[in-house]
Amino acid sequence: MKVLRESRASRFRRMLYADLREVLAIEKRAYEFSWTESIFRDCIRVGYHCQVLETPHGFIQTYGVMSAAAGEAHILNLCVRPELWGRGLSRRMLEHLLELARTAEVQSVFLEVRPTNTAAVRLYDSAGFCEIGLRPGYYPAAGGREDALVMAKEL
Repeated sequence: MKVLRESRASRFRRMLYADLREVLAIEKRAYEFSWTESIFRDCIRVGYHCQVLETPHGFIQTYGVMSAAAGEAHILNLCVRPELWGRGLSRRMLEHLLELARTAEVQSVFLEVRPTNTAAVRLYDSAGFCEIGLRPGYYPAAGGREDALVMAKEL
């Protein structure tokens, strides 16, 4: 598998239905319990902020999905190609989604994260998100279900 270099020449753009084959391939490699194509299609269809960061050659490096309405936003998915983990791409996508939330005049941003995903918990903590609750049994897991930390950030 070819390793893609992260470049500042990369650009953010809206996720398209045509991107779903590549997005799903990334999703399935990154998560044991991945989103389905129909979930992504529904998010695009209803107008959620579905974003990709791609190289000048059109390779998707990371993607994010966020809903925003009534002064609140919810980051639903943020994923990076596994071969590009540790290069700051999650932070770039998170900052981009937060900027979209500000543009939409959002006051509060929420998300759920697996407590076992320590890299993501550290990222959100360093970005100013605070733990505000726990959703018991929220995520499917190999041994049954896993709780979710609920985190929030005021903009």
